Amino acid sequence: MYVIFTVLAGLAILPFLVYVRFPYFLHDLRYILTGIGIGKRMGKYSSRKPIYTVLDRFLERVNIHPHKSFIIFKNDTYSYQDADRRSNKVARTLSQHSKLQEGDTVALFLGNEPVYVWIWLGLAKLGCVPALINHNIRTKSLLHCLSCSGAKVLIAAAELKDAVVEVLPALQEQNVSVFLLSKECDTEGIEAISDKIEKASDEPIPPALKSNLTIKSPALYIYTSGTTGLPKAAVINHERMWLATFLQTIAGVREDDIIYVYLPLYHTAGFLMGLTGAINQGITVVLRRKFSASQFWNDCRKHNVTVIQYIGEIMRYLCNQPKKDDERTHKVRLAIGNGIRVDTWSEFLQRFGNIHICECYGATEGNTGFVNYVGKVGATGRVLSLQRRFQPFALIKYDTERGEPVRDSRGFCVEVPTGEAGLLVAKITKRAPYTGYANNTQQTEKKRLRDVLEKGDEYFNSGDLLRMDDEGFIYFQDRIGDTFRWKGENVATTEVTDVLVILDFIEEANVYGVKVPGHEGRIGMASLKITEGMEFNSTATYDHLKAYLPSYARPQFIRIQNSIVVTGTYKQMKVKLAEEGFDPSVIDEVMYFLDGGKGYIPMTKDIYTAISEGSMRL
Repeated sequence: MYVIFTVLAGLAILPFLVYVRFPYFLHDLRYILTGIGIGKRMGKYSSRKPIYTVLDRFLERVNIHPHKSFIIFKNDTYSYQDADRRSNKVARTLSQHSKLQEGDTVALFLGNEPVYVWIWLGLAKLGCVPALINHNIRTKSLLHCLSCSGAKVLIAAAELKDAVVEVLPALQEQNVSVFLLSKECDTEGIEAISDKIEKASDEPIPPALKSNLTIKSPALYIYTSGTTGLPKAAVINHERMWLATFLQTIAGVREDDIIYVYLPLYHTAGFLMGLTGAINQGITVVLRRKFSASQFWNDCRKHNVTVIQYIGEIMRYLCNQPKKDDERTHKVRLAIGNGIRVDTWSEFLQRFGNIHICECYGATEGNTGFVNYVGKVGATGRVLSLQRRFQPFALIKYDTERGEPVRDSRGFCVEVPTGEAGLLVAKITKRAPYTGYANNTQQTEKKRLRDVLEKGDEYFNSGDLLRMDDEGFIYFQDRIGDTFRWKGENVATTEVTDVLVILDFIEEANVYGVKVPGHEGRIGMASLKITEGMEFNSTATYDHLKAYLPSYARPQFIRIQNSIVVTGTYKQMKVKLAEEGFDPSVIDEVMYFLDGGKGYIPMTKDIYTAISEGSMRL
């Protein structure tokens, strides 16, 4: 009897002992099992002839629950069956009026609205490849995006007609057919198409029109943000499309969830992680034209949203909103995205309740990614040894000054020790391929690194600095283009930003390096947005930075702005600010200069002249 009691007691405390020794065991087990399930499904989908695509998944959902709400937009609700029929109309109209063939590329130039989804589904039924173009770009960038994707047709929103007219002569030279989502258009060379779509038949489209697709066939072209140059068209084949779509499965999205999609559909997060992920799960999408911090929680309450997305500075914008008594009155249980800062993460949870934040990492054109399925604050992912076997990667030393990885005497890259930031590179293999950019061999090759850890290997250069801790959690540190070197030391802009925004009078901060005549490297500068109703306190700022940062990392210049400029996907813009530098004759905003022990003083033309002429050393 004593032995039985001893065994029972041991079994009773076993879960506790496992938890103490392996605190993330259940999270890891679920992640592994989910990954195995996804792997089996990918094998099944790719082996079918023709392949099983996200469109097939959508049609399957139409058959399972035709009347379930699929898209909610403003005051209108569209079922899965509605979307199917409307996309049939689009497919028939385009097939008749543009003579599209399987494999042809069609550029979509419109904002978030239901017809965006109908057009994509219609094109997929024809076996065509949509190029998702940022509707904010104009002239040179717009033409570049069209030419690099090889688009034969451009479909534009009515409100973007002027932008299309600007480039119409060039489009006509390239024999690009232009359709406007309007019932009428008096511009020669642009055909109105809305009335034709309305009159078209909604009968199903024969699946034979896309019979030649393989898992490696292009499914989409999604463009990089273009913060450092012209946008590049990343080739998203059906395999990559499925892998991004499965993120919702990994994050734990259920069939009864409702997801709020306000991120632009021309971006990976909005289209793949949001829209196609929702189709895979068979859930309802609350679609909004663009993000609104003031209306965010009202929308969530109105539509019983349970899953939200975020990217870049979105979460900070929500935390910067005035506090309200009903902030925790909502049904949101899960947030999926990337780019949330540590301080914002903690504040968000404190203010808005017990919402599981699933932070992830990945590049549109990259061949690896990480998911923080545990929800550990600050981490962008968790890495298991099993994952490293199937998707090898390394964090290597990077010389910021020379702009290249550090190599040893044998010519190989040097891995950083645990806890130290290094450049993320992912091995290019059959299991983790790198498809690159459409019609841009030069930019595609720039992302390849060869002879990284051994002779003949190839790795994808992410351009990001990350670090990993002893528990296998990985943390985003900075972009290599954003990290700068001053006085022989590397300065991570994210670290300086995190320190600045601790001050209550600083609502947002954008840190970057600027060139100084007669000095090597770049020196720190911070663009600040001051909290409404408060003023910039130069003394408090200096004391705070002195306490938290080494001297080389403290911004030498501070610029006060009314707003921090971001991209269409809410990433801070640094290039233009860095180019403008700290010249008072160029910048008409208030600036401050760090004058040794005096702290921050107003920046003047005399100070600028002294620095430029070399009479004042920094």
